[in-house]
Amino acid sequence: MPISTSGWSTLWPVCGFLLVLCAPGLLVGVAAGLRGWRLAGLAPLLGYAVGGIFGPLLPLVGLPFNWASFLVCTLLLTAVAAATRRFRRGEVVHERVWTARAHAGVAACLLLAAGISAYAVYTGLGGINAISQGFDAPFHANGIRYIAESGDSGLFGLGSLHWYDDGLFYPNGYHLPAALVFQLTGASVPAVLNAHTMLSGGLLALSTVTMVRHFGGRAVLAGACALTTVGATMVTYGAWSSPLLPYTLAVALTPLIVVAGHRYLERPALDTGLVLAAGAVALLAIHSSALFGGLLFVVPLLVQRWRTAGRDLLALLPLLLGSAVLALPHLLGALNLAGNFTYTGWTANTTPTQAVGELLLFSHNSLDPQLLLAGAVVVGLIGFRRLGDLRWIAGSAALFGLLYLAVAISDHPLVMAIARPWWDDKFRLVAMAGLAMCVLAGHGIAEVQRVLRDLGGRFAPRVAGALAAVLVLGGFLVLSQGSYLRNNADYVALTWGNTARKPDAVVVVTPNEAAAMVELGKRAQPGEWAMNDWFDGSVWTYAIGGVRTVIAHDERAGRQADTELLTQHFAEYETNDRVRAAVDRRNLHWVLVTAKSDDANSIPRSPGLARLDGLPFLEVVYRNPDATLYRIRRGEQPEETVAAAASPGSGEPGAG
Repeated sequence: MPISTSGWSTLWPVCGFLLVLCAPGLLVGVAAGLRGWRLAGLAPLLGYAVGGIFGPLLPLVGLPFNWASFLVCTLLLTAVAAATRRFRRGEVVHERVWTARAHAGVAACLLLAAGISAYAVYTGLGGINAISQGFDAPFHANGIRYIAESGDSGLFGLGSLHWYDDGLFYPNGYHLPAALVFQLTGASVPAVLNAHTMLSGGLLALSTVTMVRHFGGRAVLAGACALTTVGATMVTYGAWSSPLLPYTLAVALTPLIVVAGHRYLERPALDTGLVLAAGAVALLAIHSSALFGGLLFVVPLLVQRWRTAGRDLLALLPLLLGSAVLALPHLLGALNLAGNFTYTGWTANTTPTQAVGELLLFSHNSLDPQLLLAGAVVVGLIGFRRLGDLRWIAGSAALFGLLYLAVAISDHPLVMAIARPWWDDKFRLVAMAGLAMCVLAGHGIAEVQRVLRDLGGRFAPRVAGALAAVLVLGGFLVLSQGSYLRNNADYVALTWGNTARKPDAVVVVTPNEAAAMVELGKRAQPGEWAMNDWFDGSVWTYAIGGVRTVIAHDERAGRQADTELLTQHFAEYETNDRVRAAVDRRNLHWVLVTAKSDDANSIPRSPGLARLDGLPFLEVVYRNPDATLYRIRRGEQPEETVAAAASPGSGEPGAG
């Protein structure tokens, strides 16, 4: 539900992310010898690499993750990058020459694409402090606050929020920079989460432009790709239904691992190897499946280089060993998770015809088919040979497209095993297929520009190319209504529960419930926890109010014994020794009961929290129409409830 904010409160966390990601990345990139578009594109990836490499190591030496340690780690990686340049040889990657006007045109397209994407997200949110109503969002929000307050950058810290006894592994490369932005700006955790999301489309456009530039593509192709990627719902926005925010970020950065990998293969050396290894660790730290996706994405490129396959494999072996050393904490953590978490996959619920149609028409999880993008892909395939060194991208589209189709229509054990790195999730796979298809669509647009340029060149050779580019790119924006800005904003509104824009959006966390969480934060002492229930939005309590809760994620798999005991029997506190012991163990002092949304009413209130009003060991200290906050009288004699604590409304919200 959106909360009104000023323009400054929106810009401040966005600027914080630009600082946290770009400044360290630029330092490391310059030290490693990157320049031009490669430097600009790879800087964010290297910024994430600082946290990804050093974050898991800081707890081992007893250091907290904060601004001071992040700066030291940045300088350390910068020094290592500078040292590798002592063995540097000149670049051998051959690029197409872009004129100054071409560079300016691509930069303009990139800024426009980033602005379109950020505006689509912002208008869909309804405000920077909007609270996502999706499944995974509160886990990421709680994780950001946890790292910022505890300084724990270890790979089991986020898991301790919800699986506190087991402390399951969860990669935190997405959360570490966000924790610094939270500390720097003082913005709310939802605002930090949303600012990060607003930048994802721009990062994707920048990554794709960098890839096109690196492989010698035309400037028009680079500009067109920037606009197509931010328009495709299934790439930039479609994975948000949960929302899969770290994965969406990983998809946005995937083209950069191809750039770093190809740069290393063209000139195997310490400096190029460091950039590739750091980028690989960054992807792995952001999302465990991202590195698998990057490897599969680059396979067609290796096939295209079949003449040098032997040399490439020999060059990659030492790099793989070095990357494995840097990524060792993540690899060990992933193995630990695989052995302690039951994998079930997702049910295939799509017909073959529907799956093919959704893929080819860019309509997977989109409100409407994106026919203009689909048509551009057809034109791009017709002119496939003119893609030059980027021809391999069609293979990436085919690989992920086929994998998406298999997962969408089949639950065969072999399919589920192959798709396990992506949790057998079609949303993740179609995003990767769509990323490659957007490059083909961009090529289709560029091919139309080429034809118009050649025709116009007979009459005005000096300006024909520029005029054709303006006409074609402008035409795409007009026909697609601003790269499908309105449709994508509507999709974001549905995911974030913005009923002002989409009245049918589901709202799990209402403003009243958020107000109760803030009130709890004012009343609770440091270290005190609160009891809460499943699927009523109360999992946001730590992110919004700063108070830990027994349930900190809507994931019920692997739930703890204390969680199960308390949700089933908390109301027996006075008579059940096991319940009292669990309350003491978790240092519970508060209970927050919030109203279940219509979407959650299929799952009734847990028995232990169903009817709490009138129980002598609980004192109502705050109430509004959607939430009730109780204080647990631990070892106290019952006292009369303070009348002023109750606001209009009677009885527990959602009870019964």
